[in-house]
Amino acid sequence: MTTTQDAGLTTGEPEAAALKAATLKDLAERAGRDLEDASALDILRWAVDTFGKEFAVTSSMEDAVVAHLASRVLPGVDVVFLDTGYHFEETIGTRDAVEAVMDVNVITLTPRQSVAEQDAAYGPKLHDRDPDLCCALRKVKPLEEGLTGYTAWATGLRRDESPTRANTPVVGWDEKRQKVKVSPIARWTQDDVEAYVAEHGVLTNPLLMDGYASVGCAPCTRRVAEGEDARAGRWAGRGKTECGLHG
Repeated sequence: MTTTQDAGLTTGEPEAAALKAATLKDLAERAGRDLEDASALDILRWAVDTFGKEFAVTSSMEDAVVAHLASRVLPGVDVVFLDTGYHFEETIGTRDAVEAVMDVNVITLTPRQSVAEQDAAYGPKLHDRDPDLCCALRKVKPLEEGLTGYTAWATGLRRDESPTRANTPVVGWDEKRQKVKVSPIARWTQDDVEAYVAEHGVLTNPLLMDGYASVGCAPCTRRVAEGEDARAGRWAGRGKTECGLHG
């Protein structure tokens, strides 16, 4: 939320901003209930009809399923991608391919510090010593800044991915960012994703065919073994399951 100092707010405007947030939160929670059984496309139609150009999709470029769905509702939709400086080459290649062949507007966000600058400030391999801080610097903060101009954002979160995501609403309230958070494929399974990819020829990260069930930054991502859940290859052995973008 914009601060009083930054925006030059006059008396009464903070109260108006708080009222707007409360109204949006109520709207989001109501939509989450009303759209629980709706299709992913209908959920996205609601988001586009409600927020228009103040709505964006975020993508890790693990696949382009949500970006593809959103482009069917809003051609040229903004697709926000976080380039942490630690991505696999395949992930950057997927982003470039999505930008080239899909009717979307890819917006790449980068952290304030390059990897070299972060190493100089915090020491090399911060991701090994303090992965939470590394994620905060290279993911959470850039996304907060990058979403400033939007009222609502969409994610590819699914309930079946891990226990921490089991209660993901199809539409909810992002308290941290004071924005409406849309998860149109929250109820989908991996089979649903694969069926959609096959039917529509959607781009996916090549690493998904190489033993990776979930693709993040290269230093903190490994292949998963048979029977492990999709998120088991992220921050393996470090007692960490989320980067902080989703709670």
